Parts: sequence; C-alpha cells; structure tokens
Amino acid sequence: MIRKILDRLFPHPQLTFFLLLIWLLLVNNLTVGNVVLGLILGVLIPGITQPFWPNRPKVARPIKAAQYILLVLWDICVANVAVARIILFKTNANTHSQWIVVPLDLRSPEAITVLAGTITMTPGTVTAMLSADAQHLLVHCLDTDDPDAVRDEIKHRYERRLKEIFE
Repeated sequence: MIRKILDRLFPHPQLTFFLLLIWLLLVNNLTVGNVVLGLILGVLIPGITQPFWPNRPKVARPIKAAQYILLVLWDICVANVAVARIILFKTNANTHSQWIVVPLDLRSPEAITVLAGTITMTPGTVTAMLSADAQHLLVHCLDTDDPDAVRDEIKHRYERRLKEIFE
C-alpha cells in the first residue's frame, strides 16, 4: 500500500533528486524555502511527464553507470587538452578530419542516445547522424590518421560499457 503511494508520488525518484540538486545549484542559496520549492518541482515535473515515459529504461547496473559517468568526465578532460594542442600547434594542412561509420551492437534507444551524446560531448568528435535502421552512427573526428582505431575505441570504451548498463 505504502509502496504504491510512494511510486505514484515519486514515479522517477532519481529524476526528483537530480531536479532538486539542479534547482539548489541554480539558486545558489541553501534555504528551507529553496529546498521545499526544489522538492515541489522534483515531484511535479516527473509526475506531469510520466505519461510520456511508458517504457522507462531500466539501468541494470547503477554502479557501472556511475563508473561510466566518471570515465566520460575523464575523457572529456583529456580530449579538451588534445583539441587545444591541435588548435594551437597544428596547421590546417596537417589536420586530418575524418567521417567514421560506427556499427552499433546496442539496440536500446536510450543506450544509443547516451552513446551519441557521449561522443558529441567529448571534444574533437561529433555524432552527426543515426542511420534509419539504427544500426550505424556517423561520427566526425577532428583529427585522426586511423579512423578504424577511433571506431574501435568508441566500441570498446563506450558501447561495450553501455551494453552492460542497459541490456
């Protein structure tokens, strides 16, 4: 009985928590009023949007998801340095941009979206398109001499982990 009430009140508890956290970071002032308003927003927004989430994705391994987030944050930092070096020290003639087709083993739309977002958030790469059959991603890489190595790194470093998390 209580479980049903809590599920109805908090349909997406993680989203409620993150909305509260984001609200407190935005207002940059920790008061009781801000916490209450953040909780109200954290309950109302997921409650209103719940009908649009009929097949809510399940994260099979939350610890793996946390590790993935840390990995992506590290990769973003490393890629920022690499892109800065390319911009500062390489001429346009020595920069080799490449379009890379990445075949996908992922089938979950949520996992594919996270992979595409990860690639785009990492400086130096951008996901340009998902094929109509959701079997391939088209990725632009700012500078590489070995597009196959970039493709293999995306598959091994990101896609493999996302498959463990979502499937």
